[in-house]
Amino acid sequence: MVKFAHLADCHLGGWRQEELQKLNFQSFQKIIERGIQEKIDFMLISGDLFDSAYPPIEILKDSFAEFKKLHDVKIPVYLIAGSHDFSASGKTFLDVLEKAGFCKNVENWELEEDGRIRLKPYMHGDIAIYGYPGRKSGMEIEDLKKVYFNEVNSFTILMVHTTIKDVVGTIPMESIEKQKLPLADYYAMGHIHQRYETHEANSHYVYPGPTFPNNFQELVDLNYGSFQLGEIIDGNLKTQNIQIPLKEVTYILLEIDDGLTATQKIISELDKFNLKDKIVLLRLKGILTQGKTGDIHFNEIEEFIRKKEAYVFLRNISSVQIKDICFETAYLPTEDVENIELRIMGEYSQKNPGDFTKYLPQLMTSLSMEKNEDEKSFVFEDRLLSELKNILKLSEVI
Repeated sequence: MVKFAHLADCHLGGWRQEELQKLNFQSFQKIIERGIQEKIDFMLISGDLFDSAYPPIEILKDSFAEFKKLHDVKIPVYLIAGSHDFSASGKTFLDVLEKAGFCKNVENWELEEDGRIRLKPYMHGDIAIYGYPGRKSGMEIEDLKKVYFNEVNSFTILMVHTTIKDVVGTIPMESIEKQKLPLADYYAMGHIHQRYETHEANSHYVYPGPTFPNNFQELVDLNYGSFQLGEIIDGNLKTQNIQIPLKEVTYILLEIDDGLTATQKIISELDKFNLKDKIVLLRLKGILTQGKTGDIHFNEIEEFIRKKEAYVFLRNISSVQIKDICFETAYLPTEDVENIELRIMGEYSQKNPGDFTKYLPQLMTSLSMEKNEDEKSFVFEDRLLSELKNILKLSEVI
């Protein structure tokens, strides 16, 4: 029997709120602990371990400590880069983890003359593990249509960070039909923050869900982080999704029509709930016939919630409009920022055709890159230029 854990979309360092960043990391820690308790043979991380290619130093220090726990009990970690921790220059802190001996990046392929991409396996005993990284704005999709491998193995795992059509629904985003992927026994997928598993013949397609929800809507939908636990017995696979409950979520949806009286209405509604040690999510909706959102005293509301001893409070007022100036808009979920950017860039490319437009997603990502803590300005500038040159395939004459 071989037992493994499959994680994805950890996004360590992603939350701005200190309380939620702490929970994000604690959920990751709990999964590491559970993996050790289960005596897994190896761990898979299918992209977006970090929320960026250059995470804060404190996140790195804490992450290294967790990987050392796995290293000390001889549990290998196999991973790929995702759309967040991918870098066009090819240099990320995943490389540092690998050089420290804490993980193995299984991305290994060669481009053939006919344009196809042949993946090469990393062997864990007689289990073949293949990997192909994610890219910003779904740019890995076209590459994945060209990937293949020739080897026949007793058990094959393919790690990808992408979107398959089955889980897209009505979301306007690039995706690939799962039948276009090379044949494998287990598809260890990441990128889509859902818990999803389907079987076809002997193939298992699995999104384990994020190790912790990454935004307001995910907290509403998922409540907790999760991972997948798999067991291979005589070539047969059995899996289960395991959730990591840390704090209960209280979600309150309230309709308002008067900004002047909304504060007391909200407090009155909140007073109906036991909020102690809860993640409190408040979503307001409606059309204001009097007042405006600025008339809602959120400082009073937050003070009331503090007295109720809530763990943390988040609010969402994107569905509140003001009468006479409201207008019809397409619903754009806040959690799909990358997909919104992709749609806008697609519309721009149609109106402005040219070779340069294909570089826009990666250029936007690089130009939004932030200077790291204690990083010298000239080092940051050199790193940024390196990213841009790699994207544009420019020579060193710049």
